[in-house]
Amino acid sequence: MAQNLKKMSEPTTREQRLETYQPLSGMVVPRFAGISTFMRLPYLAPIQAPGEIDIAILGIPFDGATTNRPGTRLGPRQVREASSLMRLVNYGTLVAPYDLCACADVGDVPVNPIDVQDTLRRIEAEISYLHQGGVTPLSIGGDHIISYPILRALAAKSGPVGMIHVDAHSDTGDTYFGGQKLTHGTPFRRAIEDGVLDPRRMVQIGIRGHMYAADEREWALDQGIRIIDMEEVAEKGIPYAIAEARRIVGGDPTYFTFDIDSIDPAFAPGTGTPEIGGFTSREALQLVRGFRHLNLIGADMVEVSPPLDQSGGTALVGASIAFELLCLLAEARAERASKETRLNVV
Repeated sequence: MAQNLKKMSEPTTREQRLETYQPLSGMVVPRFAGISTFMRLPYLAPIQAPGEIDIAILGIPFDGATTNRPGTRLGPRQVREASSLMRLVNYGTLVAPYDLCACADVGDVPVNPIDVQDTLRRIEAEISYLHQGGVTPLSIGGDHIISYPILRALAAKSGPVGMIHVDAHSDTGDTYFGGQKLTHGTPFRRAIEDGVLDPRRMVQIGIRGHMYAADEREWALDQGIRIIDMEEVAEKGIPYAIAEARRIVGGDPTYFTFDIDSIDPAFAPGTGTPEIGGFTSREALQLVRGFRHLNLIGADMVEVSPPLDQSGGTALVGASIAFELLCLLAEARAERASKETRLNVV
């Protein structure tokens, strides 16, 4: 534990930073003990992150844009608790993220629970600070509106990004309740309208259930979004969906957003708008693991609502998916660094 108490202001080599930013070992302090942080990683204030860590895991405890059952504002806290069950190496892919990147929990964005627009400004400012400082964000929501300011922050530096979107819902609606444009059902229409999300490099996987109007789907298709709905996944298989999504996003900067309601409520009931007929938890792992070696510059996992699943099982699914996303981000970042090193040598 002493290594995690070193002064962050001390100059460090990359090897020293990797050694410092390791999860608290379950062989030293039992996993049910200690201060709760994402993946049992050290806590680091966001302002200290640039130049110190490679990947920041942060909570965004906001559900003020939810139009159905609330509770996702409590998601980051319970996912932190569940993430104590994560270990060091991904059994399925053998990726060891903490050997590749220095990672830390940078706490929660200080949201305003009664003001959507103010909260979006706060999220965008913090993600922008991290991204401009060379830190890759992995965000834990919160409702799906949080992806909108994140995309704005990333695009300010990287330009319009592509996106892999795993969800039961398209979230490309226009307005709710008398013209409200900022809800958890509208983030990606707003991002496309702002020019920060490239719809021609956007793929949605697992869409199913019900819509208020056919316009939501028609508008998305008209923009060039590729929708691989659940019926198509069931017919053609997860490997097909992975290959199709990889073809669409290509090698340019890409964001990954995962809504827990993409998983069938039999496996993840604790979410505000469940839809039956979704992925099993095992299928979700297979799907996410299929996106290794892409140019991923950020990710989020959203819509875990602890009050709707007091067993904590949904939070465990969310924490497990977050670990899979962390592995993807760590590997992607390490590969970019290796490529840059080779180019500098040449």
